[in-house]
Amino acid sequence: MRLILVAGSTRTAAVDGISAAGATPELRWHTPSADAELVRYGRLVRAPLLPTSPTGCPTPALVTRAVVELLGLDVVVCDGGLAKPTGAPTVGFGAKPGRDVRDADPVSTAPGAFAAAERFGRSLDEDHLVVGETIPGGTTTALSTMRALGESYPVSSSLPDNPLARKKEIAEAALSASDLDPGEAVHHPELAVRFAGDPVLAVVSGLCVGALDSGTRVTLAGGTQMVAASALVRHAGSVGPMELATTSYLADHVDLAPAARDLDLDLTVTDPEFADDRLAGYATVGREGAAMGGALALADRADVLDAVEGRTLALLDSLDASHGDSTVEEDDRGP
Repeated sequence: MRLILVAGSTRTAAVDGISAAGATPELRWHTPSADAELVRYGRLVRAPLLPTSPTGCPTPALVTRAVVELLGLDVVVCDGGLAKPTGAPTVGFGAKPGRDVRDADPVSTAPGAFAAAERFGRSLDEDHLVVGETIPGGTTTALSTMRALGESYPVSSSLPDNPLARKKEIAEAALSASDLDPGEAVHHPELAVRFAGDPVLAVVSGLCVGALDSGTRVTLAGGTQMVAASALVRHAGSVGPMELATTSYLADHVDLAPAARDLDLDLTVTDPEFADDRLAGYATVGREGAAMGGALALADRADVLDAVEGRTLALLDSLDASHGDSTVEEDDRGP
C-alpha cells in the first residue's frame, strides 16, 4: 500500500474570502509545499512556516503524518502544479500552477498532466493506493469542474461558514470565460479540468484512472474535492471500485451520500475524536485535507486510531511555530 499526496496551486486561492488554508494570503502559496514536507518528513524543510488557518488551526497534514509514522506508510508526493519549491522529493507530470479559474484556459497543462499521471498510475504495482490532495482554493475549482461535467454536488470549505454563493458566482464566471455551458464537458474530463478546474484535479484523476485500469484498489482520501476527482474518473469511462474516505467533521458539514451513490463510491467516515483544544479547529475549519480522512480510516482499521491524537500533538510540539522567516518577499505573492 502506498499513500500519494498530490500538491499544487491555483491562482483562484487569491480570491478574497474563499480559503483559510494559510494564515495569510501570502503564506497560502506555501501551504501545499509545506504539507508535502510534513507528510513526507514530519518537519519543515524549505517552507517558511507551519501552515495554519487565520484562526490558528494547524494543517491536517500533521494528522496524516501521525498516521504515516504509526503505520510505517510509504509516501509519494506528486507535483500537481506547485507555486513554491518544496523540500520533499516529488514526481512531476508537467503540471503548472493554475491561473484564476475565471480566466480563459486557466489550466492549459491539464490534458498533458492527466495523460502523464494516468501512465504513472498504470505503472504502479501496489494492491492499494490512498490518494490525497493539498491545494488552497480547491473546493471552488472543484465546484466549477463539476458544473462543466454537468454534476451538481455541493462542496465544503476551510472556512467556518461556507461561502457557497460566492463560489457559485466564481463557477459561473469560470464557465463563461471559457465559453462552456454547464455539462458541455460531459465525458471529457481533461477539458473540464483545463477550462474550469485546477492542476491537482488533473493529476489526481489521471492517476486514479491509470491505477484502476491496472486493477489497483483506490481510496480517495478527502472530501468534496475528491468527489470532483471521482466524477472526472467516471467521466473518463473508468468503472473500477473506489472508496471515498473522509472525516466526520467533513461529513457533518456536507452530505456526501448522494455523490457516493451516484458515482459508485464506498463511503467511509472516520471520527478522530480529538479532545485537545489545540486540535479543536479541525471540527470547524480544517475539516479535511492532505489525505487526513484516508489516513484516519487506515488508522481505524489497524486499531491505532486512539494513538493518532497523541502522535499529532507530539508533532505539533516538535515544530517551532516561528520556523524560518515568516516574512514573505515581494516575489512570494503567488504564481
